[in-house]
Amino acid sequence: MDSALPNPAPLPSPTALPGLSLAQAASRLTADGPNALPRAKRRSPLRIILNVLREPMLALLLGGGVVYLLLGSRAEALILLAFACMSITITAVQEARTERVLDALRDLTSPRALVIRGGERLRIAGSDVVRGDLIVLAEGDRVPADARLLQAADLSADESLLTGEAVPVRKAVGAAAANARPGGEDQPQVFSGTLIVRGQGLAEITATGARSEIGKIGTALDQLETGTPHLQRQMRRLVLAFALIGGAVALLVVALYGWQRGDWLDGVLAGIAVGMAMLPEEFPMVLAVFMAMGAWRISKARVLTRRASAIESLGAASVLCTDKTGTLTENRMTLAALHLPDGQAFLIGPDPVPDAFRELAAAGVMASAPQPHDPMEQAFHRLASRDLRKGETLPGEGRKLIRSYPLSAKLLAMSQVWERADGKGGHMVAAKGAPEAIADLCHLSATARQAMMQGVDAMAAKGLRILGVAEAAFAGPNLPADQHDFEFRFLGLVGLADPLRASVPTAVAQCKSAGIKVIMITGDYPATALAIAQAAGIGGDQVIDGTALSAMTDADLAMAVQTATVFARIQPEQKLRIVRAFQASGAIVAMTGDGVNDAPSLKAADIGVAMGGRGTDVAREAAAIVLLDDDFGAIVTTVRLGRRIYDNLRKAMAFILAVHVPIAGLALIPLAFGMPLLFGPVHIAFLEMVIDPVCSLVFEAETEEDNVMTRPPRPVAEPLFSPPTILWGLLQGTLVLGIVSTILFLAPGYGFDTDQVRALSFHALVLCVVALIFVNRSISSSIVTAITRPNRALAVALPIVAVLLAVTVFWAPARDLFSFGALEPQWLVVPLGAGVLVLLILEMLKPLWRQAALTGGGSAQVAR
Repeated sequence: MDSALPNPAPLPSPTALPGLSLAQAASRLTADGPNALPRAKRRSPLRIILNVLREPMLALLLGGGVVYLLLGSRAEALILLAFACMSITITAVQEARTERVLDALRDLTSPRALVIRGGERLRIAGSDVVRGDLIVLAEGDRVPADARLLQAADLSADESLLTGEAVPVRKAVGAAAANARPGGEDQPQVFSGTLIVRGQGLAEITATGARSEIGKIGTALDQLETGTPHLQRQMRRLVLAFALIGGAVALLVVALYGWQRGDWLDGVLAGIAVGMAMLPEEFPMVLAVFMAMGAWRISKARVLTRRASAIESLGAASVLCTDKTGTLTENRMTLAALHLPDGQAFLIGPDPVPDAFRELAAAGVMASAPQPHDPMEQAFHRLASRDLRKGETLPGEGRKLIRSYPLSAKLLAMSQVWERADGKGGHMVAAKGAPEAIADLCHLSATARQAMMQGVDAMAAKGLRILGVAEAAFAGPNLPADQHDFEFRFLGLVGLADPLRASVPTAVAQCKSAGIKVIMITGDYPATALAIAQAAGIGGDQVIDGTALSAMTDADLAMAVQTATVFARIQPEQKLRIVRAFQASGAIVAMTGDGVNDAPSLKAADIGVAMGGRGTDVAREAAAIVLLDDDFGAIVTTVRLGRRIYDNLRKAMAFILAVHVPIAGLALIPLAFGMPLLFGPVHIAFLEMVIDPVCSLVFEAETEEDNVMTRPPRPVAEPLFSPPTILWGLLQGTLVLGIVSTILFLAPGYGFDTDQVRALSFHALVLCVVALIFVNRSISSSIVTAITRPNRALAVALPIVAVLLAVTVFWAPARDLFSFGALEPQWLVVPLGAGVLVLLILEMLKPLWRQAALTGGGSAQVAR
């Protein structure tokens, strides 16, 4: 009897292969640098605060405080300085929060590596290996760097990290190819970051860091530049324009006030008040808050936002490019079908395996390793464990594995030899492998082979990976040297599949209803890709493979992407080309993936979406959004939230524009008509402290519009301030200005002095601002819905505003601070009536504006 062990023969001793000396390794480590990727730099808290201090509104608050100190008005100065401190604190906290979003690890190499240096085996950090090192590889090891095999015994590696495909590939010693790429069978190279799932070997490190395959992807990432987000560019131009206009008007006010009235300090205060009134400093603050709060809301759906700027692109996404393995599928091989030689077939589901098929399933387990690392062998074991009947044990349990015959380039099949279960001597042999190889082992007749191939074709059409299974009995004293010497009996075919995630079909359907085109890009075979695409609901009846894509020019590819939905056998650099082709056609591209090979396309896409559970650190670092639960359906939730965030941001911007019209107008009207100043910096700052939290909290918390996922994506070039939005904001602001100005001019005729007029006008303005909140809460709903719909932020903000107004009306020290005169209780009806009037008029005008928005460029934001 052959006494060979099932495990491969041990590797040569270290003295036979001395490898590098310790000194040589140290010198190369210094020259090459660690086998790791650089980490992102963070801004210090001091840097963040210095950036905040550059804000124009903060400069105006500080300047106003200084002028009040010069005038001897300490209370007013302290109030302005307190407002300045609040502004610094709020903005600094938001900046710091943004900096802390997902500080993901970049290093994807093995934590430890077994190397031979100076004739000794050393366990070192995987990032410390250098070119020339000899590394020992065994099942379960992650390869620390690219290496050339010197010895290999039944060695297979899972290279899905680089290829996206879950099926391991064989490795064999041989001459290294100049252009070897991950994913090929019987290559003499192993690649950094891949996982050894079978056998053992000895290899010499040939490339580390940026020179390795994984490092080349990192280099491609560094060369990809991400542009400034669209909203930020708009906001910068908008704030700059307002700042220039407001600054010019403020200087003109100072000059005119000082020249006409001879009071230059009061003129400076008037100029600061006008500048504060005209500068919409809320715009950048609201954008930052909405992005940060949006990231928090999305995180509650188990989606992590690495770059808040991606949130603004979610509502405009028109193409979703998705990887197959690990994204649409579970990246877990599963037995899907069994096929017997007589033509019987069984699709594996929740039901027990029929008795006729149990011999086939059991033989598949016996042909696998007892403790498998190979995903396909694990699938055989899972099915056997699930299908155990009462009193049964797993096939092979209690038996001794005598010998393994590994796959080879000449015979794509492997066999396992076990002792008989009854202990009477002899052996039981189980084999599995490519159907053609199993047919050769079984010496099938032409008729039987043709019947087998018909079963292969039927299973392949369903996108399954197919293995043949056979068994034999051997009673001789010595095991043969070759598998062909066994008398195998063909048991049937086994189909394996990487199952589709349960949530995928619903998610794909929702994407389509939202006008988002779903594209599959995979390295798998065309038939498999097409079967998965049809099961997912992506559709398509043709596949563009990597070979055809390589022959296409950029112009040809731009034409092809207009109709294609499935791309198969695609290389990483080709994924990047596909993303670029969609972007060149004007699409906003979201790209999902989980492997290192996806990283360049994830970073180049407008929205990179990485899988967080099975995804690699490099993919997560390159992506803008990470799905923590690997749930494809979370993409739909993310798009829905992105559209809601953008809708609410537009509502907030319209509100800001509307409230600044009366504030600026009421600051300028007294100067134009020679009246005493109505509002000073303290009043403007008070209004800003009411307006800012309303903008950043109340509107941010608003629920989504009814049609948020049934309308097409908004055009990418659509400005945040579309013409209908600008007109609507100006209309609201002009109405409020007209009503409050009427009170300003009529009040003196009823015996009010200057301080009483100021109090009456100020409170009317505040209540009109409250009315604007309700008007802008919803674009499509009625005022009744806007008032009754829950909003916790509004429920908190309104009582605070009411208390502050009551304090300034009834508490004498507060009235003196704001230069307000006491009002008789019956006159408080005037501010309340002004707010109600604004609300009713604008609610009557809202349907007209909604129709204008539908026809004038704002259709993506308005409910139909």
